[in-house]
Amino acid sequence: MREYNCDLHFHGLYSGGVSKNMLLPVIAEQSKLKGLDVCGTADITHAQWLEHVKESLVEEENGVFKDKKFDTHFIIQTEIQCKDLVHNIIFLPDLAAAETLREKLKSFGILDSWGCGRPRLRLTSKHLAEIVLDLGGMLGPAHAFTPYFSIYAHFKSMEDCFGELSKKICFMELGLSADSYFADLIKDNWNYTFLTNSDSHSPWPHRIGREFTRIKMQKPCYKELEKALRDKEEKLVTLNAGLDPREGKYHRTACNSCFTKFSIEDAQRLNWKCPKCNGTVKRGVRDLILGLAEWKEEAHPEHRPPYLHQLPLAEIIQIALGVKQVQAKQVQDVWRGFVDKFENEINALVDAKEDELLEHNKKVGEHIIAFRKGFVQYIPGGGGDYGKPVLCASKEECERIGKHIEKNLNTKEITRNQRTLEEF
Repeated sequence: MREYNCDLHFHGLYSGGVSKNMLLPVIAEQSKLKGLDVCGTADITHAQWLEHVKESLVEEENGVFKDKKFDTHFIIQTEIQCKDLVHNIIFLPDLAAAETLREKLKSFGILDSWGCGRPRLRLTSKHLAEIVLDLGGMLGPAHAFTPYFSIYAHFKSMEDCFGELSKKICFMELGLSADSYFADLIKDNWNYTFLTNSDSHSPWPHRIGREFTRIKMQKPCYKELEKALRDKEEKLVTLNAGLDPREGKYHRTACNSCFTKFSIEDAQRLNWKCPKCNGTVKRGVRDLILGLAEWKEEAHPEHRPPYLHQLPLAEIIQIALGVKQVQAKQVQDVWRGFVDKFENEINALVDAKEDELLEHNKKVGEHIIAFRKGFVQYIPGGGGDYGKPVLCASKEECERIGKHIEKNLNTKEITRNQRTLEEF
């Protein structure tokens, strides 16, 4: 049994707002550079994407799929929006189950038009769960806390959404605006394994794998994934890694036009209208969770693995070099040097020794080490605007900048220092 880095939620060409390069061979190639071992296929209910999956992957043995060139493995996956406005992520054991699912869903909406890679269907999440479970698949809420299309945007609990089937569901996806700390403030969530996935619409390494889950499996296949997600006692999910929630574009309650941030009390008093631009104020994930929280301090179930906040390596290099664009040639050249030296990006960010980082590139190495030590603050996101990291050189600088950011917010931000894996 070995540990696999898994990013199990993508979208393909036939979903809206997706890069033209979002093709499985490109995903497979870039995943190796990132350090991902297992990926989701994306959008398997779309006929043209299903054919692309069949053309791009080979089945090594029953239920074990890999691409034809780069040795990246894939799990059959899709995301569906139900009429209760909840997005659900689905994993299936094989392509036959995917084809059967397509047939069962055709009567509930359009599956195969452009933009329908993630279809919007006329059935409830509970009904969808019944269909998927009957096929031997797994289903759980995607990006569970986002304010528009998520379970906690429209329901107060898993049982409220799925009824008695909530006991047969084994996971939920946290999304970019929440982490284990926030999600576990709600006691009901202790019953579920957390997945951290990128939900990426682009194949490049500063997007894919920006959130990933490290999972112990005998083989990178559906059956082993199901065992890891259902069997909490064995603790086969060993790490959740993802963005600090403050980077999420819906973290704070904010205006969705000018992005001014508000306390929940001020937003209610203003009747959810921004006094600056008259835009709509949208409740943030932070306030949504705190409104449902049953704990006032950090607490986790025994089976919960560490959560490691991360930044894409290209963003750290961009900050270190003072370059404006993450795609600038200077940034990409340095990034490729780190990937060549440490085999992939995740190794450089998480696993490489400090002295090796400094020997390879002192300036960037110092910034990676500073990030590992938690010397980073964030201008928190909200209203659809992503948060912005501020990487600091020391603990003292980090505290000073944190106070400055806090002073310019309407309410005090919840801050928790990054911990190294050894501290968990």
